[in-house]
Amino acid sequence: MDSFDFLDIGFLDILDIVLVAVLLFYIFKLIRGTAAINIFIGIAIIYLIWKLTQALEMELLSDILGKFLGGGFIALIIVFQQEIRKFLLMVGSTNIASKKGILKRFNFFKSEIAPNNQIDIIVSFCEEMSKSKTGVLIVLERNNNLEFVKITGDPMYIEVNKPILKSIFYKNSPLHDGAIVVENNIITATRVILPIENTTEIPAHFGLRHRAALGITIRSDALSIVVSEETGQISYMNNGAFILFEDTAELSEIIKEDLS
Repeated sequence: MDSFDFLDIGFLDILDIVLVAVLLFYIFKLIRGTAAINIFIGIAIIYLIWKLTQALEMELLSDILGKFLGGGFIALIIVFQQEIRKFLLMVGSTNIASKKGILKRFNFFKSEIAPNNQIDIIVSFCEEMSKSKTGVLIVLERNNNLEFVKITGDPMYIEVNKPILKSIFYKNSPLHDGAIVVENNIITATRVILPIENTTEIPAHFGLRHRAALGITIRSDALSIVVSEETGQISYMNNGAFILFEDTAELSEIIKEDLS
């Protein structure tokens, strides 16, 4: 037998490695910055130890670790239920099937509105609403389709601008309650009802508006911006985490980076 047979790597082997690498990349992307990353690292370490005990033929320890990993599958689903949901949403709303897909990337003959101007308008509007302590909840759609929450509100198709935003969030406006969804510089829905997040990690002074903003970022890859009606504080939510802002210039740059 040729001593170099183990180097005989075919196309399917390379494809297998690439697919595993892509899968691990998306898993890391979903849980990055959350407490789940520590659990994932712990599981990866146990898995590597299990494989090492198998290679060294340490049968007893290998059997114990194997049963632990196998029996813990259901527990992993419970622990990672939000991450699994986001992963399935990502798969279901793949860019190939959406209007933001691959063909759009190769469209050299159509100039698109850059999102930078949109974000500057939204952040500037939030700064004004902060001074008047007017409640605001804006959701910025990214890759995941948000149709499952858009259907709870009123459809709209109008370009983002400050007068429109003011008319929507004016305290006596019928459109004031709920959130608006913005996609590619277009307001696509108003009065949207978002899923409420009930985690105990949210500060007690956060109301339903903040919990709703956090909930949509946990269940999708969307971003959300909140202006508190009580304090005027501006909050930014992304991937189940929130940041309170005083410097709106910094907020604008962070949102642009996350959208890109």
